[in-house]
Amino acid sequence: MNNVEGKLFIEPERYEFTAASIHQFELARRDFFKILGAGIAVFAVAKDAPAAQETAPGHRSFHNEDLPKDISAWLHVGEDGGVTGFTGKAEIGQNIRTELAQTIADELRVPFESVHMVMADTALTPFDAGTFGSRTTPTMTPQLRRVAAAARDILVEAAAKEWNVAPAGLVAANAKVTDLASGRSIKYAELARGKTLAQNLPAEDPITPATEWTIAGKAIPKVDGRAFVTGRHQYTTDLHPAGMLYGKVLRPPSFGATLTSFRQNETKAMPGVFVVRDGDFVGAAAPTEREAQAALDAVKAEWKEVPQISNKELFAYLKQNGVGKTEDRFRKQKGSIEEGLANAAHRLDATYTVAYIAHAPLEPRAAVAQWADGKLTVWTGTQRPFANRDELAAAFHLPESSVRVIVPDTGSAYGGKHTSDAAMEAARLARAAGRPVKVVWTREEEFTWAYFRPAGVIEIKSGIASDGALTAWEFHNYHSGASGIETPYVVANQRTEYHQVPLILRSGSYRGLAATANHFARETHMDALASAAKMDPLDFRMKNLADTRMRAVLEAAAKSLGWPRKKTREGQGFGIACGAEKGSYVATCAEVSVDRNSGAVRVVKLVEAFECGAIVNPDGLRNQVVGAMIQGLGGALFEAIEFENGRIKNPRFSSYRVPRFRDVPEIEAVLLDRKDIPSAGAGETPIMAVAPAIGNAIFDATGVRLNSLPMVPNGLRLA
Repeated sequence: MNNVEGKLFIEPERYEFTAASIHQFELARRDFFKILGAGIAVFAVAKDAPAAQETAPGHRSFHNEDLPKDISAWLHVGEDGGVTGFTGKAEIGQNIRTELAQTIADELRVPFESVHMVMADTALTPFDAGTFGSRTTPTMTPQLRRVAAAARDILVEAAAKEWNVAPAGLVAANAKVTDLASGRSIKYAELARGKTLAQNLPAEDPITPATEWTIAGKAIPKVDGRAFVTGRHQYTTDLHPAGMLYGKVLRPPSFGATLTSFRQNETKAMPGVFVVRDGDFVGAAAPTEREAQAALDAVKAEWKEVPQISNKELFAYLKQNGVGKTEDRFRKQKGSIEEGLANAAHRLDATYTVAYIAHAPLEPRAAVAQWADGKLTVWTGTQRPFANRDELAAAFHLPESSVRVIVPDTGSAYGGKHTSDAAMEAARLARAAGRPVKVVWTREEEFTWAYFRPAGVIEIKSGIASDGALTAWEFHNYHSGASGIETPYVVANQRTEYHQVPLILRSGSYRGLAATANHFARETHMDALASAAKMDPLDFRMKNLADTRMRAVLEAAAKSLGWPRKKTREGQGFGIACGAEKGSYVATCAEVSVDRNSGAVRVVKLVEAFECGAIVNPDGLRNQVVGAMIQGLGGALFEAIEFENGRIKNPRFSSYRVPRFRDVPEIEAVLLDRKDIPSAGAGETPIMAVAPAIGNAIFDATGVRLNSLPMVPNGLRLA
């Protein structure tokens, strides 16, 4: 994702950004007349309203605002010397709270412990499009540095006025301003006392270069880390406002099913229970979860279902239904593919497939909603609080100023918590009950009704010269997306194209987006080309690479593993892969062990070199990289959603396998700190090269080339 002056460009595979809400509420007539006044109105219910599991086309308003320029919206220096930073970004386990506090402390010249971050609260923080796309570090750290530098200038000017001296002779450090000539100093707290100083953020303000950082760049422990590991931290699921009820929602038996009849006679006798039907929404609120579920069980509902394909027919469907004529922005070409293939000494064509997978966050979707004086407050774990606010305001016909969304630090998301599903459900039930309501999705609901990483089919046609130089590269992606689709390798004749396909399952963002699928296909194919050229896989990549940053991560990863490694036992194999996305670079080496008798595949070691410019917090970055490598094991080896006739067949951890402790290999993360390059994000890129590196290692061990993700959900067949 590119960032130009704070503007936002959305990748095409973020389907959930333009999807219709999971629920369609009817506009109550009395609310309608409150808005427009008394009169006569004719209501029409759209016949093509999207069903709950469908992600329909059509754009919803998406803010594309500039970053606010008022310092008071970003930073506050208190009379006690405490510093508060404000950002609309959310803390979802990536430790961004610590990194942003380091940034402010470094630039404002105050102790790290004095900085407190207020995050993801639509009533308190500046507008933010959302926490996604590895954008927080490249957008927020320079922004907060400019804000802190400007605040520092204000404090220096205040001290100069206090002493009636020129600001040029004053220095700000250690939370105070010092006059070098006289040696006197005054604390920031004293300068702030009794004042209400503020000014607009200047267009340009000098900030401290990475080579001179003193707090940023250090491995400072995670803010509130002890609270998370001891259970003291309160997630959305832990909140319990006074008078709160528990909510449950009636789910259709399959995707696309429509409610044809509804009776709730038996629920009317249940004390303290509220049952709501509004449009396609049916839910219950009660003093306990058990009572809410009992109320839903007592509801008599009938549904009309529609036949749908299964995962067995998935890839044929994607290829057959791909849009033939793509938009110009999804197509890039230079040179002549025909000429490049004609001049090739070796030609290789292959097809790669990628299954739907689930986000499987530790914390499922949850929300607590409370109405008071016609205003709505919702606490929920989301990556897009302002978008959630807008969706809630639209659904309940409120001005945005009457809706507040607060995001407690959240138990992971991986791109899966952009929509306002649980927030919408809790808010509708709370309005009916007149009391706060908490909705917590079960694990089965999370696996079924959340959106998935898109499946895809990728076709590659390629050619190389006798010396291993690429002569032609044609790359077509069906459905999974365009992120990371362009090759980093030097090739005169190339064509890349992304083909949109009507959705089968509700799809959307996942860590790395389609870059994971596109890197898997490209790096697997490059390995196959190296084999055809009878060249070492690393040498083959280096021959076709001009990008110095890519070459650097490849060299670092290879050196750490000791490439090329000699095999010391049967079934041992080594693989390598690399890539670049979101302004950062990665190279991964894998060692695997394959039992030829059982077909069992074990990843023995992963080494990853990662470079994202200047490192703000080495420990936080290392955790991001290692976490991505472990998560990447699942999609590489065994994660896949199974579905048939609109039903998910493996909607729980007992049947949907994610990496477990026994799957985790020896891991080494090599971090390249480039203080000469602006900091980029690290949430997505480290996962991209894991799968192809493992697949290439399996080929090295067995001679079997695996072109589908997951590669070995039931072991490797060597017969």
